[in-house]
Amino acid sequence: MKKEFGVEAKLIKGSGGVFEITVNGELIYSKKATGKFPEPEEIFYHVRQAAGAGAAK
Repeated sequence: MKKEFGVEAKLIKGSGGVFEITVNGELIYSKKATGKFPEPEEIFYHVRQAAGAGAAK
């Protein structure tokens, strides 16, 4: 994340197998919703999409 976007990623401990990715407080990926853990490329894709959407605002 740091190299690609210049930001730090942080892991927030949870329970129940939940894995969610948020950007600026917006949920962009949910393992609970998709039923699968994302591949690294998927994470970057969703972060890029969110970053692009934020730039368009």
